[in-house]
Amino acid sequence: MQQTISVLLENKPGALLRVTGVLSARGYNIESLTVAKTLDPDLSRMTIVVDVEDRLRSQVVKQINKLINVLQATDLTDAPAVIREMVLLRLRCEQPSRTSVLKEAEIFNARVVDSSTEGYAIEATGDPEKLDEFIEVMRTYGEIEISRAGACAMSLEGKKLRLQPPIPAPALAQV
Repeated sequence: MQQTISVLLENKPGALLRVTGVLSARGYNIESLTVAKTLDPDLSRMTIVVDVEDRLRSQVVKQINKLINVLQATDLTDAPAVIREMVLLRLRCEQPSRTSVLKEAEIFNARVVDSSTEGYAIEATGDPEKLDEFIEVMRTYGEIEISRAGACAMSLEGKKLRLQPPIPAPALAQV
């Protein structure tokens, strides 16, 4: 089963490698991985979608939480959360079907980001199942090429993050 994990970690070299190393060392396949800085430039938020057996889900989160640079890992699979992906789709289509393509894109709340005589480049965001449907619909209009971003997730639970305060550096003795 696919598990969605949100990880808050220090924005330092090697932090991403440590997290992915834990997963790959145990033979878990990473389906999706998205990471970017938070409002605090010293921290990053990582969203991982990994294929794990149900009985091992809590163990995976515990293993990630033990890592250096990881402040908090949370399983969002069954928790109240918003999970979105983005797809960029290039569609080559015949002139007569172009109006239908625009109508279908509007139904999926997608937007045309580029248009040419050959077809369109379209951007769509949404939950993964909705994007799968969008891709299948667009495939009926002609040749497509896609680039899909990994899942980005945010918990909807009201609990606040509890982090340890930073340990102050020892004062240097003045000479």
